[in-house]
Amino acid sequence: MGKLYINQDKLNEKNIGELVKICPFNAIEEADGKLSINAGCKMCKLCVKKGPKGVIEFIEETVEKIDKSKWNGIAVYVDHTEGRIHPVTYELIGKAKELAGKINHPVYAVFIGSSIEDKAEELLHYGVDKVFVYDEKELKDFRIEPYTAAFEDFINKVKPCSILVGATTVGRSLAPRVAARFRTGLTADCTVLDMKENTDLVQIRPAFGGNIMAQIITPNQRPQFCTVRYKIMTTAERQEEKSGEIIRGKVDSEKLKSNIKVLNTVKKEKEEDISEADVIVVAGRGIKSEKDMEMINELANCLDAQVAATRPLIEAGWIGPKKQIGLSGRTVKPKLIITCGVSGAVQFIAGMNNSDHIFAINEDPNADIFNVAHYAIVGDIYQVIPQIISDIKNHKKIV
Repeated sequence: MGKLYINQDKLNEKNIGELVKICPFNAIEEADGKLSINAGCKMCKLCVKKGPKGVIEFIEETVEKIDKSKWNGIAVYVDHTEGRIHPVTYELIGKAKELAGKINHPVYAVFIGSSIEDKAEELLHYGVDKVFVYDEKELKDFRIEPYTAAFEDFINKVKPCSILVGATTVGRSLAPRVAARFRTGLTADCTVLDMKENTDLVQIRPAFGGNIMAQIITPNQRPQFCTVRYKIMTTAERQEEKSGEIIRGKVDSEKLKSNIKVLNTVKKEKEEDISEADVIVVAGRGIKSEKDMEMINELANCLDAQVAATRPLIEAGWIGPKKQIGLSGRTVKPKLIITCGVSGAVQFIAGMNNSDHIFAINEDPNADIFNVAHYAIVGDIYQVIPQIISDIKNHKKIV
């Protein structure tokens, strides 16, 4: 890694024009006889190699090696609303226990809020070694400054090597801010997590439009941050007996001050959520017209299921955006999911491949969806679905 440095005192009218022209990305800009490099720079270093000697230099940045032995433990941020713990927390505890077992590290939970200490006891039933509780009246509502201060205090005192955060509204706001405080990396929406013997967290997620599954590590910084969506990991088993301990954290009151004043809170009305559905019927690009969604809805009604769709149908406006499955939509884990005309893009599969039973219908025998399906029908959905509906109504066996 490195940076480009412009020796402004070596600039003149001739080499300014030369350098502006030499950049193929228009990243070198001139203003008042001085040069600057904008965000268009690709670090091709053509300005260094072909430009006037010594005017622009590439300076290598030295990477300081961190002492990884000083960072110990896998921490989970406890996502909650007024003390009601979000189920993604228990999923992350399950994964944290698995990762910690590979390197013989403890599992921590960091719980930030107000009047939450009694709720923290529940976490001890899930195998957490220590629950760090920051219980202050200033933390009643989620406000980014005091929550960041409490999280930062936890990291400075405990030094966990890795931190798992749920990819909820709060988690997506809090995790990057805390990671920036420690100048460390963060990988969002991970679908797979693994741990190396040297405590490097392997964070896996689709990249470049889903064409590859990127394996991302943060070898030179600690802690390592990642966010994981709900329904991606397996929930930790609750034990009858409690284990572990609760430790009360304390932050200076000055750090808990916020520029945000909460005037009122309005509870969101409960609405149908495909993430909580037991049975889902998914419409894919194989559906030719919006009118044909009636066929999908009829099948869903026969199964008392919810209807969902892939991204192309959402963009076409045939169904609401909250019904989209995939990395840019919802993650689901139903008992049964039936995909109708779904090809199986990486982003879609990442959002549903943990379903108990996957039943795929597609006329292309090479469709990627069949790689994860438990049951498959190769055929035209316009023939197969009406037949399934008829068989269900007549109480016939489908497969």
